[in-house]
Amino acid sequence: MNGAKDIGGSDATGGKAAPWRAVVLTIFPDMFPGCLGQSLVGKALADGVWSLDAIDIRDYARDRHRSVDDVPFGGGPGMVMKPDVVDAALEAALAKAPAGAPALYLSPRGARFDQARARALAASPGVTLLCGRFEGVDQRVLDKRGIGELSIGDFVLSGGEPAAACVLDACVRLLPGVLGASDSLGEESFEDGLLEYPHYTRPASWDGRDVPAVLTSGHHANIKAWRRAQAEKITAERRPDLWAKRAAPTRH
Repeated sequence: MNGAKDIGGSDATGGKAAPWRAVVLTIFPDMFPGCLGQSLVGKALADGVWSLDAIDIRDYARDRHRSVDDVPFGGGPGMVMKPDVVDAALEAALAKAPAGAPALYLSPRGARFDQARARALAASPGVTLLCGRFEGVDQRVLDKRGIGELSIGDFVLSGGEPAAACVLDACVRLLPGVLGASDSLGEESFEDGLLEYPHYTRPASWDGRDVPAVLTSGHHANIKAWRRAQAEKITAERRPDLWAKRAAPTRH
């Protein structure tokens, strides 16, 4: 198939709901699946719970050098990804994407990706992710295709591929059947607007440090209360922005 690398094993869903489908546009398709092919997310990929197509943007270049970028109008440093090349790659990607799957461009100026957005994307049929390079993508192709922009944080990467991997990992682990103990999702960081409480395991005493006594008490109500208090304390100390949102009155 021109311009695409299908990644993953056979569809093991047994005729049930279609797998969650991710399509990534990149000039470095060999970066995928990368870390997404490991651990529980990689097992889910091999089992057909989700699928991943890496589309090589260079396959849609129109010259023998497979050029994807050119100098920016108005001058300035760096290069800009060409609208005709990116648009042709997007057309191929959107043809592979299921209906209702959003298309997003990984960009520092995009809306902040968070756990709520991960849940929303995981609940959709899939996602198409455009990985920029150089100074970014010509704005006209984003406008033409109605591509939204998504940021994983206030920092700059050399390209969108690591950001795409982060987004996909966060989404796939939320898919039904990917995690062995799905009830643990409700106690993770950012659920209920809090960071997660501290964790401990055996030995109960290590290097002169003991596990908090409440955790070995067997009193489940007290353990639950302690964990909640710790989550609130850590959130207030480390993420005052999250804590302020919890304290803000709800307006109707």
